[in-house]
Amino acid sequence: MSRLHVAAVVLASFALLSGGPPAAAPAGETARTQHRAARVSEHIRSLNPGLSQAGAERIWSAVNRNAAKYELAPDLVLAVLEVESHARIGARSPKGALGLMQVMPHMAARLDLAGNYTTVETNVEAGCVILAHNIRRLGEEDGISAYFWGSEIRSVAYLNRVRSARVFYRRLLRG
Repeated sequence: MSRLHVAAVVLASFALLSGGPPAAAPAGETARTQHRAARVSEHIRSLNPGLSQAGAERIWSAVNRNAAKYELAPDLVLAVLEVESHARIGARSPKGALGLMQVMPHMAARLDLAGNYTTVETNVEAGCVILAHNIRRLGEEDGISAYFWGSEIRSVAYLNRVRSARVFYRRLLRG
């Protein structure tokens, strides 16, 4: 999938989520969107050098689409993904968490999502559902911490790692 195609998919996804046909984006905005997508994909590949360009673009597309769907900031979802798996699609933790967003199988089973939750799209969506639910229940800081710790938050170390990664992604997405 080319960068141009990814940008078009992202724009179309936002249009579908907003309930109407895509409005013609100003030429400068389309170029900025494409440039952001390229920078994010490049960084994702730097985290996981074995990942193809198409794989990195697929991850960014899934993050962008599901962040919008679940009302999360893309920089936050990217930060959690980086801290959890360093963009390793087949990541598996010693406790059994799987995929990019390191979703626990017992949590994914409750979500009733289409597809195999170890695939890019379903794993990112599962992570976004869980993260959004935590944030709605507990507020942003505790919601992010609970993504890692569950109901017994024992430290701010995870939160601080996500915050640090998020600062990077905010800059990357702004420029």
